[in-house]
Amino acid sequence: MAFDYDTYLRVDKTPTLWCWGCGDGVILKSIIRAIDTLGWDMDDVCFVSGIGCSGRMSSYVNCNTVHTTHGRALAYATGIKMANPTKHVIVVSGDGDSFAIGGNHTIHACRRNIDLNLVLVDNFIYGLTNSQTSPTTPNGMWTVTAQGGNIDNSFDPCEIAIAAGASFVGRESVLEPKKLERILADAFSHKGFSFVDVHSNCHINLGRKNKMGEAAQTLKWIESRLVSRRKYEEMTLEERVGKFPTGILKQDASKIEYCQAYQGVIDRAQAKKA
Repeated sequence: MAFDYDTYLRVDKTPTLWCWGCGDGVILKSIIRAIDTLGWDMDDVCFVSGIGCSGRMSSYVNCNTVHTTHGRALAYATGIKMANPTKHVIVVSGDGDSFAIGGNHTIHACRRNIDLNLVLVDNFIYGLTNSQTSPTTPNGMWTVTAQGGNIDNSFDPCEIAIAAGASFVGRESVLEPKKLERILADAFSHKGFSFVDVHSNCHINLGRKNKMGEAAQTLKWIESRLVSRRKYEEMTLEERVGKFPTGILKQDASKIEYCQAYQGVIDRAQAKKA
């Protein structure tokens, strides 16, 4: 049976503004298929996006949507969830949006363990604004702000999310859409803050400008950097350099969710007044 995209997409907004071969379409498809797997009513879903190319994603999803300002997607999403704790809130944001200007919001959303789902579109560059260095740009890469090669050490978003207290953390790439769909479904059904780092290609502003070629070649480069979590755990520290584990990296159902904890504050305050 053909998948009913009309239920989930604003088809009148297509074609998308993304470049040919961009991974954003794969991520969007995996998100809506995960929603379909969970059987969510789109009236109960709020889709929040940040800036950059991935920020356009909220324009194409047929549900409640908010396209926010620079770095503030999680701040908006937190308010939405606190006001509507029974709704499903999905945040899509880029590596620059979530870990540069919006880095503090990401850290504190993780530690609060509020029931939000952050899907990080991690393409290692500021794509929409023409190739500035992001926090995940690999060392040595050419960008317009590092034309002699990036000398900043990049960081691993999943390690930061784990350290900050996110109760669900995973990683996959656009090369594995079915695996991505499954990990997103697991993340979305988790009660607490979930974080999924999705390695995606920007062959226009990263691949071409670093002589990696077009989409297929840039995806090959992404593939060369990823290993399964099980294989990663078997590698030596030296072998792990430049490699990133995929799969579910953390899942802790024991932590209390933030809205639930806040409701407890309300209940105790009302009990005192009674």
